[in-house]
Amino acid sequence: MHDVLLYALPVFVACMAAEWAWGRWRGRDTYRLADTLGSLSQGLLSQGVAVLTPLCQTGFYAAVHGRLALLPATLWHGAVGVGAAVVVYDFCDYWLHRASHESALFWAAHAVHHQSEHFNLSTALRQESLYAVMGWPFFLPMAVLGVPTSLYALAGTVVLFYQFWIHTEHVGRLGWLDGVLSTPSNHRVHHAVNPAYLDRNYGAIFVVWDRLFGSFAPETEPCVYGTVKPLASWHPLAGVGQFYAEMARRMKATPRWADKLRVLWKSPGWLPPGVPPPAEDALPRLARPRFDPPALPAARATAAILFLAVAAASGLWLATADDLGPLANLGAAAALTAGLCGVGMLLSRRVAEESSDGE
Repeated sequence: MHDVLLYALPVFVACMAAEWAWGRWRGRDTYRLADTLGSLSQGLLSQGVAVLTPLCQTGFYAAVHGRLALLPATLWHGAVGVGAAVVVYDFCDYWLHRASHESALFWAAHAVHHQSEHFNLSTALRQESLYAVMGWPFFLPMAVLGVPTSLYALAGTVVLFYQFWIHTEHVGRLGWLDGVLSTPSNHRVHHAVNPAYLDRNYGAIFVVWDRLFGSFAPETEPCVYGTVKPLASWHPLAGVGQFYAEMARRMKATPRWADKLRVLWKSPGWLPPGVPPPAEDALPRLARPRFDPPALPAARATAAILFLAVAAASGLWLATADDLGPLANLGAAAALTAGLCGVGMLLSRRVAEESSDGE
């Protein structure tokens, strides 16, 4: 997967540049430097985790396919077979995506993708580091149906790449397509925290699943993006760990073991009996402006340069990762994480903090 992404990356970058230029020309720039670097940092971090977790990427799937496949692999050959595999993958992905919004443990892994308070093509690359680690069981029905491992990986790539273009505010409603496919309009709803939009439009390619299972909502009002409880940080590890820390807080405050376990499987907003909500929940995303604190231009410029250096080094690593040993890949992942944390620290260097340091 990371090899394919390396080839696709120039196309993604060109599309983001075109979207930014279009927005500037139309007077509707949807990009902010810190937010974009934060999203791209999460994307790089997710690729590092993918290198370290091959069992979760395809290993378990291949093992189940080799032992439990009910249908012959030849059934999935040809264009019709590939198309059918993509549809089945999209169906499985719908249920993983839905579980990731309705179960706290899965939301903790998925929340990273929703933390951006802007909506643009860079948001599509804000991938979750632990999503595949948590989500692989949802695709095992494909293995039982006999879909070959290579075709499973191809279908996943198609579904992932399709979702890139729907992360934009510059494409409006698309008529009848909005009733069949996941379109920018439908996906804006999915990323919004408006009460009418929460937990809607899970489909990756086909929004038909949402219509069938009662999770569809059309775009009827301007969207406010982010998570109900804002991240308010540019640190990549803070993004990854935000909701895990919240679950730990709830479990620690819960006296009954049965309720401690329910924290993991209940909805992300569920609180055990007697556990008060944290004080900051009194001011959710809808009541706050977008998180974009003032920072020194020099700090943001340095962060951008450091990110480009880390991205270039990561590209070299990902291109050779399959030929490296586990320890070498672990060391490279640690270096990648350290570099991205440095980017986050620079972006968090605010004007007020710099002034106080000089006093």
